[in-house]
Amino acid sequence: MPSAPDEPACAERGYTEPATDTERDFAEVLADVVHVERVSVDSHFFDDLGANSLVMAHFCAKVRKRTDLPPVSMKDIYRNSTIRSLAVALGETAPAAVQPSAPARAEVVEPVGTFRYFLCGTAQLLLFLGYLFLAATVTARGYAWVSNGSGAVGVYLRSLVFGGVAFVGLCAFPVVAKWILVGRWSTREFPVWGLTYLRFWTVKVLLHANPMIFFVGNPLYVLYLRSLGARIGRHVTILSRTVPVCTDLLTIGAGTVIRKDSHFLCYRAHAGRIETGRVTLGRDVFVGEKTVLDNDTSMGDGAQLGHTSALYGGQRVPDGERWHGSPAQRTEVDYVRVAPAPCGTQRRTWYGALTVLQLFLLYVPLTVGGLYKLSAVVPALSDVLDPGTAGFTSPQLYLDSLIISTALFSGLVVIGLAALLTVPRLLNLVMTPDRIYPLYGFHYSVHRAITRLTNVKFFLWLCGDSSYIVNYLRGLGYDLSRVEQTGSNFGSDVQHETPYLASVGSGTMVADGLSLMNAEFSSTSFRVSRTSIGPHNFLGNHIAYPSGARTGDNCLLGTKVMVPLDGEIREGVGLLGSPCFEIPRSVERDSRFDHLRTGRRLRRNLAAKNRYNIRTMGCCLLVRWLHFFFLTLLGLAAVDLHGALGQVVIAASLILALVSSTAYFVLLERAFTGFRPLKPRLCSIYDPYFWWHERLWKVPDHYLNIFNGTPFKNVIWRSLGVRIGNKVFDDGCYVTERTLTTIGSACTLNAGSKIQCHSQEDGTFKSDHSAIGDGCTVGVGALVHYGVTMGDGAVLATDSFLMKGEDVPPHARWSGNPAVEAREPRAVEARDSRGDPVTRRR
Repeated sequence: MPSAPDEPACAERGYTEPATDTERDFAEVLADVVHVERVSVDSHFFDDLGANSLVMAHFCAKVRKRTDLPPVSMKDIYRNSTIRSLAVALGETAPAAVQPSAPARAEVVEPVGTFRYFLCGTAQLLLFLGYLFLAATVTARGYAWVSNGSGAVGVYLRSLVFGGVAFVGLCAFPVVAKWILVGRWSTREFPVWGLTYLRFWTVKVLLHANPMIFFVGNPLYVLYLRSLGARIGRHVTILSRTVPVCTDLLTIGAGTVIRKDSHFLCYRAHAGRIETGRVTLGRDVFVGEKTVLDNDTSMGDGAQLGHTSALYGGQRVPDGERWHGSPAQRTEVDYVRVAPAPCGTQRRTWYGALTVLQLFLLYVPLTVGGLYKLSAVVPALSDVLDPGTAGFTSPQLYLDSLIISTALFSGLVVIGLAALLTVPRLLNLVMTPDRIYPLYGFHYSVHRAITRLTNVKFFLWLCGDSSYIVNYLRGLGYDLSRVEQTGSNFGSDVQHETPYLASVGSGTMVADGLSLMNAEFSSTSFRVSRTSIGPHNFLGNHIAYPSGARTGDNCLLGTKVMVPLDGEIREGVGLLGSPCFEIPRSVERDSRFDHLRTGRRLRRNLAAKNRYNIRTMGCCLLVRWLHFFFLTLLGLAAVDLHGALGQVVIAASLILALVSSTAYFVLLERAFTGFRPLKPRLCSIYDPYFWWHERLWKVPDHYLNIFNGTPFKNVIWRSLGVRIGNKVFDDGCYVTERTLTTIGSACTLNAGSKIQCHSQEDGTFKSDHSAIGDGCTVGVGALVHYGVTMGDGAVLATDSFLMKGEDVPPHARWSGNPAVEAREPRAVEARDSRGDPVTRRR
C-alpha cells in the first residue's frame, strides 16, 4: 500500500481554513485518508500532500459513503487538485445539504436451481463429446481412405478430396446447426443454464470453432456472415476476429469498414440472463480498433467511431458525425485518413476465388497428406505401427514419442524463428510506406502475410518481460533507438500491423496489450505508416497506439487510454481515460525505487534479473515440450490402437488430451506458487519476487477459452485458486492473479472482460486483492483493476475501466473509462419462478 505523506512537510506550506461546510467535510475526510492532523484547502493533492491515485481513490470511496457530500470521482480529482477547486467544480461554494443519489437499477434474479445447473452442464458435456466422436469418425474413415492411395499423386488427390470435403463440412455444419436450432435470432432475453441458453451456447461454440474465422479480412468472411442471416451490403470490410453470434440482428451498410479487436456480438450477459439486441451500421461507416458496440446501438451513414471507444446500449450516432470515447461522445477528429482506391466487385470476387483455389489445391492437401506421410519421416514410427506392439506398455512407444516430439518441437522453434526473421523482411521489400494500395490485391496479400507471420505469440510469450524481448523485436524490424535496458521494456503481449514501421524511443517501457496501429484502412484501400512512441514514456495495459498520435517525450499513458490524434503534442504529462484527459506525470507512478534504476545498482540488478529470466525461459520451453511429448504419445498410441477400435480410440484420445492438458497446466501453475495464495506486494521490478511473479504469467492458459459459458469454467478457476462462488456465469473473463481474486456467487462475467490484480508503473510493481460481490455483472470488454471492491449486485458497464482502489456500493451501476457511478434512477427488477419480471422500486 502507498505510504502516507510526511506530515511536517505538509504543515510547512501554511494552512488555509475551509470557507464552506463542504470544504470542511472534504478536508476532514482527506486528512483521515492521508493520516495528517489537518489539510489546507489549497494544498495540491499530489504535489503538496504526496498522495497518489490509489490514496485519492480511497478518498473518493469515503466521500461517496457520506450522504451529505456530493459524490466525487477520480476524474474530478485529476481535474481539480485542491479541496477548494474540487468544491467549486462540484457546485458547492456554500453550505448546502446534498441529496443522496438514486440507486442504480440492479436485477435480482432468482437463484438457479442446482438440478438445472447440473443438467445444463451435463448436456454441454454430452454435446461436446458427440461432436468429438463425429470428428473422430470422419477422421478415421478419411485416414483409412487416404492410406489406400498409390504413390505421391494418389495420396495428394485423395488428400485433396477428403480434406476439401472435410473443410466444407466444418464450415457448413455451424451454419446448418444455427438454422435448425435457432432459426432467426430476435431481440429477447432468457436465463442462463436453461434450454434456450443451451441452444444459444451450442451455436456460439460452433461459430467460434468454424475455420471461416481464418478468412477475416477476406470477402469470403462477409459471405459467411450473410449465410448466417446477417444483412451486409456490398464492399464491406471486416477485420475483427470477434465473431458475432446473433447474426440476424446485425445490419451493416455498403462500404463500411470494421477494424480489428472490435466487439459487435449482438448479445450481452446481464444479471444471469442473455440479452440479444440489434447492431445497425449504415453506409460508409468506420468502426475503430478496440471498440465495443453494445446491444441496440446504431451508426448512421458516413458515421465514425474512433479507436478505444464504445457505444452503450441505446446510443445512436447520427449521419456523418464522428464520435469517440467510452461512452462515446461527439468529436471533430477524422478517423478515416486514407483516400479511397479502385476496388470494385470484380476485384473482390477474383480475390475470394483465388483464396479458395489456394486453399483447396495447396493448403488442404498438403496438411492432410503431410500428416499421413509423417510416419515415413521417422523410421522408428514403423515399430509403433507394428501389430505386435503392446500399446502403452511398449517401451518403444515412449522412445518413438521422445524422438518425434523432440525433433518436431526443436525444429519448429529453430526453423520458425529463422523464418520469422527472414521471410517477412523479404516480403516487406515490395511495400512502400505511406503509399495507398487498393484492398484485395497483391500488396494486400503481402501485408496480411507480414502481419500474420510477425505476430506469432509463441516467441513473444517466450521473450516477453525480459531483456531478450528487445532483441527479438529488433530482429522483427522494430526501431528501438538507443535502448535503455530495464529487463522489462515490453510485456509478452505486443501486436502490430507491420514491425518495419514501428519506432519506440529510448527509455520507454510498455506493459502488456499494446497494439501498434501502423496500417490505416478504408473500405477500398489501405496504407502502412510509421507509428512512433516517444522516449521515456510508460504505456499501461491494453492500449491501441495509432499512427500520427499526438504524444511526445516523457508521457505516461494509463491503462485503456484513448491515445489522441488531435491537439498539440503532449509532453511531460500523463493521459488517462477515453476520451483522454491530462493528469500529472507522477500521479500514476511510485518514485521510491528510482534509485535502483541507475548506475551500478541497475547493472547489478539487471544482470541478476537476466540470469533469472534465462532460467524462466528454459523452464517454459521444458514445460511446453513435456506437453508436446504427451500429445505425441497420445497420438501415436491412438494410431497403434486404431485398427482395433477405430474412431472410438481417436475420440478417446482427443478427450484425454483436453482433460490431461487442462490438469497439467493447472497443476503446473499451482506448483509454481507452492500451492499457496499470492499476497499483495509493492516492490521494485528488480525484486526477486517480481521475477517469480513474471514466471507465473508464462504458464499457458489458452485452454480456459474452451470452457467459456459452462459450469466447468468455475471448476477450473477454483482449481487455479480463485475464490469463486456458486453458479457464476463466465462467458470469457480473464483473471491475471487467480489467488488474489474473489468472485461472489451468481456473478455474470462477459466476453472480453478482465480482472487484473496488479499494475506495473515504470519501475514499480504493485498487486492487491480485488473482490467482486454476489450477483455482480462485469460488461463486455470491461477491466477491473487491483484493490477494487464491488458490492453485491453492482454492475460495471460495457468497456468500462474500474480503476485501482475503487469501492463500488451494492446495486450501483458504474460506467465509463475511467468508470464513475451512473446516477439515473433505475428500478430493481426481481423475477419469479417462471422468469416473469416483478418490478419494485428500491
